[in-house]
Amino acid sequence: MAPSIAEDPLANRPAHITEAPQKVTDAHPASDPSIYETHHQQFLTEGQPTTTTDWLSRARRVAEILAQDVAARDIQNFSPRAEIRLLKSSGLLKLLGPKEFGGGGESWETGYKVIREVSRGDGSLGMLLGYHLLWSTTANVVGSEEQKNRVQKLIIENNYFLGGAVNPRDNDLKITDNGDHVIFDGFKHFNTGGVVSDLTVLEGVLEGTENHIFAIVPTNQPGIQFAHNWNNIGLRLTESGSVRISQVSVPWTDALGWNTETKTPDPAILTIPFATLLLPTIQLVFSNFYVGIAQGSLDFAKGYTVKNTRAWPYGGDNKEKATEEFYILQKYGSFFAHLRAAETLLDRAGVEIAQIYSKYALDRKITERERGEVAEWVASAKVVATDTSLRVTSGVFEVTGSRATGKGVGLDRFWRDVRTHSLHDPVAYKEREVGEFALLDKIPEPTWYT
Repeated sequence: MAPSIAEDPLANRPAHITEAPQKVTDAHPASDPSIYETHHQQFLTEGQPTTTTDWLSRARRVAEILAQDVAARDIQNFSPRAEIRLLKSSGLLKLLGPKEFGGGGESWETGYKVIREVSRGDGSLGMLLGYHLLWSTTANVVGSEEQKNRVQKLIIENNYFLGGAVNPRDNDLKITDNGDHVIFDGFKHFNTGGVVSDLTVLEGVLEGTENHIFAIVPTNQPGIQFAHNWNNIGLRLTESGSVRISQVSVPWTDALGWNTETKTPDPAILTIPFATLLLPTIQLVFSNFYVGIAQGSLDFAKGYTVKNTRAWPYGGDNKEKATEEFYILQKYGSFFAHLRAAETLLDRAGVEIAQIYSKYALDRKITERERGEVAEWVASAKVVATDTSLRVTSGVFEVTGSRATGKGVGLDRFWRDVRTHSLHDPVAYKEREVGEFALLDKIPEPTWYT
């Protein structure tokens, strides 16, 4: 029988880099967790950030560390155990956690900015951090007060990293009632970060009903088997391959938002608009790591243009340096302006999300209209972030030159990362959704993607 999340299998381990014990037969090579040891010790000495400014500074340092060898790691495609350990020692996994349990106590407004900063250095790790922050707050949205506090305490005190097997496009996991427990069974083509996680978020439908159950379970158990088959063109270090869930047993007390006596969803938790906030919250996670990746591509391109790009000698108005070329200056100006605008919109949407949680975290009495309006801020940001990030990450080759296409340069990874995830859900539907809101004042119906 699988352990409950009420149990603490990692008691008495160092909190700053706690890791769940891993299976000895890992089917995929992993990065060496010791390679960032110097940085681990520095972060431990400095302690956890205590202000928003300090958290953002810590995120920038992590991005700088990851950026040093990201191109080589992208090619290797190893499971990012070392990189996750770096996120742990930096404290970033605890960013949104309650201060009473040792968390940072920051809002999603800060969380989105931190995701964006880390993504500038490594898109895969920015994505993993973003998904972790979302999954780590799942019980806050769809759990009872007791479950919320229990889960937060477990995650923060153990510095756990969370993955999730909740791809809505696949068939739901089948859940059967087994007395004091429920049993999860099924297969997911995609799960993000599960291979390197300590805890995994599962979601499925209880047999004989249409009712969904979320639960958070220890990852290291026989019933969770990863295929190690993530080998896509982008976000290669996210371990987003498939997973089989076989007879994973979960106590009814861990079924988030359910009445354990009647074995039914608690309507005061799960049938209200507040319970659907995970969807716009994670959609804005996506947009922030898109723009962070695009900002990283511009940072990288600037260094390359200044150092390596040559002026074009056959234009009729020849320049000595590439940095004097009109078309290069025009492109950089356009890219910078569009990214600045996208970032401003993301920040405004982040404020909207943060204010919703701040206002309704206790009573959960957000209205459908308020929920719909914040979803439209998020959808608008998604449209702009997707278009801008794809444009910038593909356009940087125009200001760096043909030699920048070399595989060892690694400039292509930025476009590959954005292109891979921007296919997650068609942005055209976000444009239609915003159009209905703008033209007809129609708020979107909550779905798995809205």
